[in-house]
Amino acid sequence: MTGNRNGRSLECVVIDVNTQHDFCDVHGAFPVTNLRELIPNLRRIVAWTKRNCAPVVSAVESHRPFELSDSGNPICCIDGSGGQQKLPFTKFARRAMVEVDNTLSIPLDLFKTYQQIIFRKRTADLLANPKADSLLTSLPVYEFIVFGNGIEDSVKAIVLALLAREKKVNVVTDACGYWHRPTAELALRQMAAKGAALLTVAELRERKLDRRLRRHWRPVHDGSNGSNGSSGNGQGGNGHDGNGIGDGLTGNGRHTPIVSPIDFGDDFDPS
Repeated sequence: MTGNRNGRSLECVVIDVNTQHDFCDVHGAFPVTNLRELIPNLRRIVAWTKRNCAPVVSAVESHRPFELSDSGNPICCIDGSGGQQKLPFTKFARRAMVEVDNTLSIPLDLFKTYQQIIFRKRTADLLANPKADSLLTSLPVYEFIVFGNGIEDSVKAIVLALLAREKKVNVVTDACGYWHRPTAELALRQMAAKGAALLTVAELRERKLDRRLRRHWRPVHDGSNGSNGSSGNGQGGNGHDGNGIGDGLTGNGRHTPIVSPIDFGDDFDPS
């Protein structure tokens, strides 16, 4: 499997972790403590990603209403809730969500069509999702760039998991949220000790990706009947398609081609 149409590897893949309202809004269920500084930096890193046409893998925290907390922290990002929704500026025009369906099957050429691939995660570790593990482990990519919430758990988990798979990982420290600063600083030291590179948004913005390796995604098409992203003969609602993939994230009638076996969840609408 190659990274793009020309057979070259991807220069980088950006991993966006838990940029959702429950973590990134003062009225959310569990907002990070460095929210004031975090949001402008999230906007800057997303702008850099769009400007460089970098592919993105997004992890969204996803919990069922009946779950109990092991850590004592509030249960947040409940399926279908407003707090589970992604921040609007973190959603890219060409995006798709990969649902867990008890199989390991996932097309490895998704970035030929989509700039942003979104996965649910039920635990702190994104790679506990077997489809995310398969994609991120198999991608021919030079390095990963990680940001999001929170440094103490989800960010650390994905970084250490990628390092264990012998991947090159960069953590954008000032584009990561945290709840307890000393614990977050310890987590950063642990990641650096394992081989992660720590950088700032300012340092990242000085970089430009090789134009030969940039991806250029086709524009999305707007549906004429406002069917909330249903495609072909799939179901309506919030973009669930009975056969595969559709843009169920906007709720504004946009749709994308079907690519089996990926599917949108009926209860997920992070717009």
